[in-house]
Amino acid sequence: MDSLVDRYEDKIAGVLSCWDRVIIRGTLPGLCYADGMTSYLNAQQLRIFDYARFAEPLRDTLRRNAEKLADKAGIKIEFMRKSSSRKETRIKEVIEQRGDHPGLVHILSAMEPCPSYRPWHDKQTHKTSLKPTSGKCLHYYFYFIDEAFGLCYLRVPTWCPFGLQFYFNGHNWLARQLDKAGIGYTLLDNAFVRLDDVSASQRIADAVPIRALHHALDRFARMYCPVVRQFGGYHWTLMQVEYATDIVFRRQSDLGSVYEAITRSAIHTVKAEHVATFLGRKLNGNYLDELGNDFSTRIEGTRIRHHMGPASIKMYDKFGIVLRIETTANNVSFFKHHRKVEQRDGTTVYKLAPLKKCIYSLGDLQGLLAAANRRYLDFISAIDDPSEGNKTLTKLCDPKTQNARSYKGFNFFSTPDQQVFEELLRGEYTISGFRNADLRDHLPLNGGQISRLLKRLRVHGLIKRVGRTYKYYVTKMGRRTLLAGLHIRQLVLPQLLMAET
Repeated sequence: MDSLVDRYEDKIAGVLSCWDRVIIRGTLPGLCYADGMTSYLNAQQLRIFDYARFAEPLRDTLRRNAEKLADKAGIKIEFMRKSSSRKETRIKEVIEQRGDHPGLVHILSAMEPCPSYRPWHDKQTHKTSLKPTSGKCLHYYFYFIDEAFGLCYLRVPTWCPFGLQFYFNGHNWLARQLDKAGIGYTLLDNAFVRLDDVSASQRIADAVPIRALHHALDRFARMYCPVVRQFGGYHWTLMQVEYATDIVFRRQSDLGSVYEAITRSAIHTVKAEHVATFLGRKLNGNYLDELGNDFSTRIEGTRIRHHMGPASIKMYDKFGIVLRIETTANNVSFFKHHRKVEQRDGTTVYKLAPLKKCIYSLGDLQGLLAAANRRYLDFISAIDDPSEGNKTLTKLCDPKTQNARSYKGFNFFSTPDQQVFEELLRGEYTISGFRNADLRDHLPLNGGQISRLLKRLRVHGLIKRVGRTYKYYVTKMGRRTLLAGLHIRQLVLPQLLMAET
């Protein structure tokens, strides 16, 4: 079955997958938790109840540094009194006046919540320590244009433990790299609507230099948060990431004719188990987090969003010419992959485990989010033109012969076969594959019946075996065929029958 990109090839100028919004958290390893700060004060021979006295000079250092940087850049620190004020809007206004050359753009300040500690004396143990608490302190937002990463900001609190927040946009970074490579482009907001060399642009987008990013983060911390010199260095972790796949159409009319039908079908077709499948996760009765779909109308256009806990996948149009599929993670450990895991006894095993939050996981995370976007693209390709899938479905329903043995076809109107198809599309199988035992746990069949079913699925090209193991995975053709078949049965056919009545 052709994908949506293949089907409308003559109307599409290119497809690009790239990081979009990336927010990174910086923490001081020895100070980011109460016991660590307690140990630090004890090591410095400072009284626990003098914690505020210890933090105040550091606060004053950060304020003086911000004022010094503002004077040097010829700007004034602007205090944002209302939390509802859009910082991005204000920064756009400043850039329109100053231009987009590298350097410090503006400094915004605001009173915002921050984690902190309070002294505590335990009358039972007679020990004095710090306990976690929360409060408000002045935060500085240093907006600057970096030669490599484009427009960024570093959020610096003026109260200990000085947790930082860094933002950059992958499209801005890519634009800088395309300039260096001499590749022409047109960038509107955070979307490329023209690329002279799509293939070369994609290769560059796939190679974000994580080590260079790490060095840049350390440099920004020393510049805008000079108290870091007193405590060593920051540990950088992924806080929020967005990875976008943009399908750029040649004309707005080309996308408009396709987009409306896709969104209308998707909002009715995508179910909870589909969302889990897109994101490569397992959905069972024990899942308690929020999961669902929502449709909204924005100034720029419409958007459909499917969310599962801290992750979501969205589809929307930008400027009426770009169809964007974007996966967002507010907790990257939501995603799992095969990696080395150190056991409690010191041994190391290779198994499926949550993704680490450190910035060096960006490469693995890129593959996981790109796969989620592809699965969603496969899904909307199937619902966009179910008649195209009928050709493949016909082959799937016919019997096949292999080694003088006949294997009957599949029937989407048969409840047992439909149960098999729905089982094969479970989210956890997209990453870890499945075995005979996995299907036995969810289908009313014994081991022998499952073995014969697996052979039948293999003959019809729906699944493949992983090397010489006893694991299987659903083929690309199989996934598209199953999605198309279920779409026809669950959405198209009921509508047709209702129309007839």
